[in-house]
Amino acid sequence: MQQMLNAQDLRKSFDGVPVLQGISLQVNQGEVLAIIGPSGSGKSTLLRCITQLETVDSGAIDICGETLVSTDGNGKAVYAPRAQCAKIGLHLGLVFQNFNLFPHFSVLRNIAEAPVRVLGKSRTEAEEQARALLEKMGLADKENAYPYQLSGGQQQRVSIARALAMNPEILFFDEPTSALDPELTGEILKVIRELAAEHMTMVVVTHEMKFARDVADRVIFMDNGSIVESGTPQQVFGDTHNERLKAFLSRFNEG
Repeated sequence: MQQMLNAQDLRKSFDGVPVLQGISLQVNQGEVLAIIGPSGSGKSTLLRCITQLETVDSGAIDICGETLVSTDGNGKAVYAPRAQCAKIGLHLGLVFQNFNLFPHFSVLRNIAEAPVRVLGKSRTEAEEQARALLEKMGLADKENAYPYQLSGGQQQRVSIARALAMNPEILFFDEPTSALDPELTGEILKVIRELAAEHMTMVVVTHEMKFARDVADRVIFMDNGSIVESGTPQQVFGDTHNERLKAFLSRFNEG
């Protein structure tokens, strides 16, 4: 099975405060990895470092067999040349928790713009693909709408379509349902379930424990910038002896 992501000993501090403290993880092709943990445990920072929205202080990241960053003899992170970093970035898609759609673009243009500008697709080809993705998301009738005319769940589905339009090999979700009302959460989880059934490689930071248990192949529990527990959903949710994880899960079970 092809390894799509290999991160080793990632470390990151903000103003001297450690946020990632030696994180290592691997993701194989077609695998769904769920990352859970309390707020402030470093989950979103980890995703931002892998997707180049933040830089690591040290560690190594290989994506689809290409080295994004390694560490020199002085323990400092050394990134690949800028053009190489940009090329590696095309392997990845990221869905944010707050949608990040362009408010002045129609739904169709929100999805088609990057394939035209970044991948060099023709406008016709990009819009054709965008319409197919909108159909897949159950939004075929919304191509001419603007983000403000959509519900939060619809906006998030457009965000997912926009990420998929770049044909990423790994799709990252940063708490994709946290900005949504509970009744809208289900429609986003349904889309992610369908992508998992299509063997899309995904890394999902989530507070939805049932979703992580039911859909993920592997689950990582982070706390204070470290991976405290990792394993299959059965191991993490059913068989853990880790007291910190037990305490974390008990809060959700009570809820």
